Amino acid sequence: MARRPHDPRQAAEAAFKQATAPKPLEVPPKTPSLPGVKELVSLRIDRDVLDFFQDGGPGWQDRINAALRKAAGI
Repeated sequence: MARRPHDPRQAAEAAFKQATAPKPLEVPPKTPSLPGVKELVSLRIDRDVLDFFQDGGPGWQDRINAALRKAAGI
């Protein structure tokens, strides 16, 4: 039985391509939002806007949330 010719360089390139091939991203399922549940986010706000809401004292985050809801129409 004859041996097949084997090119180590081609074998190495094929192995490299297989190992580095892009894999499909697994997107986690979106969890349904629950009413009244707050989510922690990082948000950049201009200093003067932040000062405006903080000048009203405690509850400034709730006031920002209410303003965002009004702007979003919800």
